[in-house]
Amino acid sequence: MSPAFVGAVALAVAVGGSILSFAVRPGSMPAAPRHPDALELLDAGVGWSLLRWEAIRGGVVTIALIAAWAFDLPLAMSIPAAAGPSIWIRVRAAAARERARRAMTRLVSGTEAALRSGATLPEALRREASASTEPLARDAVHAAIRAFDLGASLDTGLRSAAARVRDRRMAVVLETLGIAAEERLPSARAADLLAGLADRLAFEERLEDEVKARASGARQQQKLLALLVPAIAIVLIGSLPALASALDSTLGRFVLIPGAIALEVAGVVLARRIVNEALA
Repeated sequence: MSPAFVGAVALAVAVGGSILSFAVRPGSMPAAPRHPDALELLDAGVGWSLLRWEAIRGGVVTIALIAAWAFDLPLAMSIPAAAGPSIWIRVRAAAARERARRAMTRLVSGTEAALRSGATLPEALRREASASTEPLARDAVHAAIRAFDLGASLDTGLRSAAARVRDRRMAVVLETLGIAAEERLPSARAADLLAGLADRLAFEERLEDEVKARASGARQQQKLLALLVPAIAIVLIGSLPALASALDSTLGRFVLIPGAIALEVAGVVLARRIVNEALA
């Protein structure tokens, strides 16, 4: 085996292990195999079938392979193209879940106000869910209301909706609403319960904004370094012919350059993962 092949395998194992150490947590593995992007497509509101999604991914990879062949680049450069669609849909789904979390806070506050004005819990939830503009929050509450309309108890519908959502804060809201429905609390006491829940949600939103604000400086520095390293490499390649020849060799084209790209991408992914874990 050539040194380039051995180096490529070792680098792939190192990068993959570092990502898995943050990406996989105890109890997080699914019981049955499923498409890794299926739930992300649903949360992002993309109404594409998995077949169409794989066709789009295959088209992106094909274009990357053609570009690598046309410009005489190593085939390993097409790996980011294969992961690109999944990264894009995960970023979009995470943004949709964040908007839904904040919409849930407004929904709880509106439900509390409706209860204090004399409305029942199902009426208040139906009204506030219909007024919500975020699909994830609206659909979760509408699912519970539909189950209630079909004869199920409201607390059962809310708990079933809580079990289906992927966001912890939304699940807490639905579970709390389920407790209020199960205990058949009077409107005044249910409103007091939702007032406490709204205060907690508002506190968590302020905490989330503060963590993001404190981490924004480090994120900007990370982006700057991610751009600075390739810029320095380009300058050194122009001024040091030995470095240019080393990067143009088999080792450089198939190990060093793809490895540098993979490590930069892994650094960005892990940094986002750390912030998300702090907010979970």
